[in-house]
Amino acid sequence: MPHILIVEDETIIRSALRRLLERNQYQVSEAGSVQEAQERFSIPTFDLIVSDLRLPGAPGTELIKLGQGTPVLIMTSYASLRSAVDSMKMGAVDYIAKPFDHDEMLQAVARILRDRQSASSAPTEQRPASKTNDKPGVDNSNGEIGIIGSCPPMQDLYSKIRKVAPTDSNVLIQGESGTGKELVARALHNLSKRAKAPMISVNCAAIPESLIESELFGHEKGAFTGASAGRAGLVEAADGGTLFLDEIGELPLEAQARLLRVLQEGEIRRVGSVQSQKVDVRLIAATHRDLKSLAKIGQFREDLYYRLHVIALKLPALRERGADVNEIANAFLLRQSARINRTDLKFAPDAEQAIRHYSWPGNVRELENAVERAVILSESPEISAELLGIDIELSDLEDDDFIGLAPQQGGGSNTSHEPTEDLSLEDYFQHFVLEHQDHMTETELARKLGVSRKCLWERRQRLGIPRRKTGVASES
Repeated sequence: MPHILIVEDETIIRSALRRLLERNQYQVSEAGSVQEAQERFSIPTFDLIVSDLRLPGAPGTELIKLGQGTPVLIMTSYASLRSAVDSMKMGAVDYIAKPFDHDEMLQAVARILRDRQSASSAPTEQRPASKTNDKPGVDNSNGEIGIIGSCPPMQDLYSKIRKVAPTDSNVLIQGESGTGKELVARALHNLSKRAKAPMISVNCAAIPESLIESELFGHEKGAFTGASAGRAGLVEAADGGTLFLDEIGELPLEAQARLLRVLQEGEIRRVGSVQSQKVDVRLIAATHRDLKSLAKIGQFREDLYYRLHVIALKLPALRERGADVNEIANAFLLRQSARINRTDLKFAPDAEQAIRHYSWPGNVRELENAVERAVILSESPEISAELLGIDIELSDLEDDDFIGLAPQQGGGSNTSHEPTEDLSLEDYFQHFVLEHQDHMTETELARKLGVSRKCLWERRQRLGIPRRKTGVASES
C-alpha cells in the first residue's frame, strides 16, 4: 500500500485530504509544517509527499530536497499559481490548485505513483514515456502515443500526431468534453523537440475572467489593485516548451488579442507594462465549441481562429469508437481492481453489452467514473450493468431516440414532469438539471446523471446553465 505524507498547516484541509486518500486505499501520515515532518518522520521513506506551498517556517518546496527523490505534489491557490510553476522548476513533480476537486486530486496522486513505479522498473531511456499514465484512456499499448484504442478514427489520429508533433505548428484539438484532449496535447509535447522543456496546461474556463490576463501574461507592480509586486505569467513559464490552453473558446476577447500577439510576434507584454519581451512557445489549444461559428458572431477573434487552425485534430466521441469502449473499460477495471487489491473482478455479459451500447455522453471521463464506482460497490467477482449505474433505457439508444425517458433508479423524483417528447442527450441533461437543481446538491445531480461533478460543471458552462443560488444543503 503506497505511503503518502501530507504537509498542510490548515487542519480542516489536512484532515479532509487524509480521509479522501485513506478511503482510496492509501496509507497516510500528516504534519503541519516542514519542521514537524522532519522531527516525526524519515521523509525519503514515503512514496509521495503532498504539501501546501505556503507553510509556517520553511515553504513546501523544502521537501523536494529533503525527500531525496520522493515525488512532491504542491498544492497552491490561483493567487500563487506562478509560484507553483516555479516550484516545478525546483523539482516538484506537479501542482494542483486549491480548492481542488476530489477526482482531480485522486487522479494526480495515482498518476504520480504509477510514474514512480514505472520509472523504478523501466530502462532509463524509456522513462519519459510513462508521463501520460493513469489519465482517462491511457496505456502504453500504442507505444509513444500512449492512448488506448485501435478503431479507424483513432488510428488516423495517431498518424497525424506522429506527423505534427516534431513541428512547431500551432494545433487545435477539437472534441467533446471528456474525450481526452489533454492526452493528445501531452503526446504532441512528448514527441516534440520541446519534450525536455515544460508543458504548461491552463484550463481557460477555470480561471476567473478578471484574473486570466494576469495569470497568462503576468503583471507589473501596481498594474491593478492588489498587485503589490511584479509577476511573470504562465506563457512566460512555458518559454522554450509548450503552452496548452484547454477550453480556449472561453478566453475573453481582451486576452485573445494578447494571445494573438504571442503567435504573430513571438512576444508578450505584461499587464501594466510598456515593454515587450520575446518568448518561444508552441501553442496547443483545445475546445469542444465551434470556434468558427463563434468568430462569425463576434465571440471569438477570427484572426486568432485562423492562427490556431493551422493543424486541426478531431477526437471522436466514445460512442463513435466501436469496440474501443470495452478495451478502455477493461483497462480501467484492471487499474481500479489493483487499487483495492482485488484480482477476481470482471464484467458480466450484461455489463459488457451495456458498456458497448450506452452512448456515454460524458465520454471517457464518465466511463472511468462508472467503472470506479462499480469496483468499489461490487460484492461478487462479476460486475453487473446495474452496478455501472447505466440506465437501461439510455443504453438501448443508438441515436437521439429519447421517448418517455425516465430518471435513473433511486432518483426519488416525480416522473410526471419528465419529458415525453423526443429529446437529444443535451436536451435531456438540461431538462434534468433545471428540474432538480432546486432540491438536489451538485453531487446528487452528478450521481443521478452518471457523471463526475467536474463533468457536470463543464456541461453547465457549455449549455449556459448557471448554478442556481438556492437553499440546498451545502456540500463539504
